[in-house]
Amino acid sequence: MVTFDAQELDEARSLLSHVVATTPMEHTRWLSDRVGGQAWMKCENLQRAGSFKIRGAYVRISRMSPEQRARGVVAASAGNHAQGVALAGSMLETKTTVFMPDSASLVKERATKAYGAEVRFTGTDLTAALAAAQDFAAETGAELIHPFDHADIVRGQASVGLEILEQVPDVRTIVVGTGGGGLLAGIAAAVRAHRPDVSVVGVQAAGAAAYPPSLAAGAPTSLQEMQTIADGIAVGRPGDTPFGLVRELVERVDTVGEEDLSRALLLLLERAKLVVEPAGAASVAGVLQQPERFTPPVVTVLSGGNIDPLLLLRVIRHGLAADGRYLSFRASIPDRPGGLAALLTDLAELGANVLDVVHERTRAALGVDEVDVALQLETRGEEHQQRVLERIHSRGYRIHLTRST
Repeated sequence: MVTFDAQELDEARSLLSHVVATTPMEHTRWLSDRVGGQAWMKCENLQRAGSFKIRGAYVRISRMSPEQRARGVVAASAGNHAQGVALAGSMLETKTTVFMPDSASLVKERATKAYGAEVRFTGTDLTAALAAAQDFAAETGAELIHPFDHADIVRGQASVGLEILEQVPDVRTIVVGTGGGGLLAGIAAAVRAHRPDVSVVGVQAAGAAAYPPSLAAGAPTSLQEMQTIADGIAVGRPGDTPFGLVRELVERVDTVGEEDLSRALLLLLERAKLVVEPAGAASVAGVLQQPERFTPPVVTVLSGGNIDPLLLLRVIRHGLAADGRYLSFRASIPDRPGGLAALLTDLAELGANVLDVVHERTRAALGVDEVDVALQLETRGEEHQQRVLERIHSRGYRIHLTRST
């Protein structure tokens, strides 16, 4: 296992002093209420290039020899690491090439190019992009800047942990969204060096959770498939370097579902007025899922805010549905004048806002004097939905609930 002492982590932070922002630490009352004590958010979504990645990338490239930098660097990333490497490369006058999976968002591609990198697309996921980057490094002599599996990357990410310890001196638990493990390992190393009494907890998307099985096996293992909206932490295998640190220094790694991520992102928008990508919201999702498991004061790390606007629209809609603010159902009503008006009047009296209405007359189970109406409503939460459904049932309508997305 790679180990770090306090002095070398402090040196890496000093190296970054003129490069990165000391990001804000925002108190959150709504999260504090859930954990039964003080809760804070470390806003790395407000970092340069939109995530914590500039920290590790800059330390890694700056510690290369002039001869290495002259040959350029290459990276593989779905977006955040790409932007961090591109920005660090431009600051250190180093040519940067980035391989992105075909699914990478347009926003992240444009931002990476704007920082001066050459972008190449390959494959459908990060694994394919990383293989292409490794081939490029072998062919050209460019130095591969791995997104998480290098000691200098971990050293750079540890600066987040050092800032947290200064900003919230009485912190008891730090919660970190996790993909390959570079940020989680770095924060855990910083905490162990200065405050070994503080617990560090990782959170992964359930559809891309490589750490729980790897920790159970005692070694990094690969996932056969991944599916999650949190592309920033969709990593199929933990890095060897961070894995050893996570295994030794991290209390546990939890998992959260897609609805948990969507709900957390929506709350961050509504309550904290912060734009955070799904990966960046994973820490908050973990706390919301089981708040009693986190000893306050709690700090959640919002690791990034680079989200495609189209994905943001989808996630907000999914979060609203998960929070009980969309209700979709199909009702069989009398096929006569005033039949639909009577149903809509009941909904209006209850304060449900009708978003969409579709008629269907061809379903075999319908009577000759019936029509199916598919409705999508905007409601005020689960209790309001229940009142709406009770009213509809009381009027004798036959209904079938459908999933809102």
